[in-house]
Amino acid sequence: MNAPLPAFQQFQMAFGRRCRDPRAARPPGVPARRMAAYEELVFNNITGFLDACFPVCRKLLGNTRWRQLNRAFYRDWRATTPWFREIPQEFLRFLATARHPLPAWFRELAHYEWVELAVDTSDAVASAHDPAGDLMTGQPLLNPTLMNLAYDWPVQRIGPDYRPRKPAPVHLLVFRDDGDVVRFAEINTSTASLLALIAEHGCSGAAACERLATESAPKSAVAVRQYGAEILKNLRRQGAILGVRT
Repeated sequence: MNAPLPAFQQFQMAFGRRCRDPRAARPPGVPARRMAAYEELVFNNITGFLDACFPVCRKLLGNTRWRQLNRAFYRDWRATTPWFREIPQEFLRFLATARHPLPAWFRELAHYEWVELAVDTSDAVASAHDPAGDLMTGQPLLNPTLMNLAYDWPVQRIGPDYRPRKPAPVHLLVFRDDGDVVRFAEINTSTASLLALIAEHGCSGAAACERLATESAPKSAVAVRQYGAEILKNLRRQGAILGVRT
């Protein structure tokens, strides 16, 4: 049989429960006014991070529904990180399991909004590379902050003036350039597949193009190779590809 917690830990647990949920019993000896100040302070601190990361989600839900969703996250979700900047990612995990009635596109929109924060704060470091190397014979080095994303909904267009009724799949690239600016680009399925092959197999640009041709257009291998070479050059100009590994 487990021994009861010391009195101070019982108080801490009760205090934490009340901070998360105003319906919980107030810890003995704590005045209601003082408890309310702590409840408001901590809740506002958490929601401040959510408001900053998900401005479009907040606007589209409306303040009342948004705060209700924030409250459910704050009350029910058990985060596994002590870092404040990771609170938005915990919110995404909460949304994945939450049963709240939400627009069909809401979770993907939230992920898209979080991606900007994730890329902006990434501490990934690029490997040694030659910025001017041949992207076809060498192994292209993708920007270490690059995210190659696929969504069922056109999240980059969703806003107060556009709320889609039907899915419309989209591929997006998000990365941080050498000026520390987060860039967004819509790409087609072939480009997304080409980058995925390079990321997964660590192959040369030519090998990735050959594999792409085999999978998608085996009778057009030359055209796919030419297309791939031009796409890789363009992505290097944008900063999504840094050069060739050395």
